[in-house]
Amino acid sequence: MDQVKTAISNLSIGDPAFHGGLSVFPLTAKARPSLDYVLLADGLKEGLVSIREVSQGGSVPDLAVENRADRPVLIVDGEELVGAKQNRVANLTLLVAAGKTTIIPVSCVEAGRWSYDRPDFGVSDRMHYASGRAARNRSVQESMRTTGTRRSDQGQVWDSIHETAEAMSAPSATGAMSEIFDRHRKTLEDYVRDVAPVPGQVGAIFAVGERRFGLDVFDRPETLAAFLPKLVGSYAVDALDFSLAGAGDRVRERDSDAGRPAPLSGARDFLERLRAGSFDDHPAVGLGRDVGIRADGAIGGALVADDVTVHLSGFSDRRSHRRGGDDDRVYAPYRQRRDALRHRHIDRTRPEPPDSPPQVY
Repeated sequence: MDQVKTAISNLSIGDPAFHGGLSVFPLTAKARPSLDYVLLADGLKEGLVSIREVSQGGSVPDLAVENRADRPVLIVDGEELVGAKQNRVANLTLLVAAGKTTIIPVSCVEAGRWSYDRPDFGVSDRMHYASGRAARNRSVQESMRTTGTRRSDQGQVWDSIHETAEAMSAPSATGAMSEIFDRHRKTLEDYVRDVAPVPGQVGAIFAVGERRFGLDVFDRPETLAAFLPKLVGSYAVDALDFSLAGAGDRVRERDSDAGRPAPLSGARDFLERLRAGSFDDHPAVGLGRDVGIRADGAIGGALVADDVTVHLSGFSDRRSHRRGGDDDRVYAPYRQRRDALRHRHIDRTRPEPPDSPPQVY
């Protein structure tokens, strides 16, 4: 759509901050329109928003959001919702209309719990880590194009969490994604502390090593500032995960240059790939339109409302590479990463999350 292409074209890339294999390029833009909305965290804090299971029995891929505010509420792709019968993440960015209750699509990030620990949900200081978010984005985009729904590949989400937790020595009794962040909290905080927004910043390009890129852009600097710590933390998990592998790891050895920032040319190339991609749009679950992006070596999505690109995200993606062959600028597939982990010593006595999904009533 023209609004998304224009939003990409208006971005300027700044010099990156760098810490532990993660480069963060600030994105600024010329004056641009923005919308008036309430961030989910603020709405919950002020008692204007409630998030609950859709029924007492619940449904894994759905939650009910009641917005009692006089403005829309913004829920961002990958935000973690904690509580009720199991923790979830939002499947894509949504604007929940004022004065309405909306059923939103979500994915479970806690495979081993299906019982209430509180009646409703709060929002955590975490987001779905970047590689898991990229894979979920791919499956949600495919669901949107083929069936008109916004379902993720839930099994893939659970597999990813299990593999990442195994790699990062962060098992939990319920297979919760949160344990990965809690186990490495101090290290992740170091990443976050080294990245601060610059004046007028509306987005960022993130690079793990020199080849795996991701992007998030919002309609206004205030939203970027609110989400930048969570976004840095989500990519820091990937950077830390890749740094934990041994030198013989065939997946990670492509990133032997992880001790220096990714080149500006790589960030520019990634941005141009997204701009030059093919776009499709669909009515959003809440307000606006969902835009999917398929590009050469990249995928993405955006929420557009009232001709404003409220949020744009993108990720490197091997499966969408049209030139064929092995492209090492993308996130390694989970199965390949899992096989590589066998080169490392894993304590098999640690508890693991159950293999079977929770029962849906």
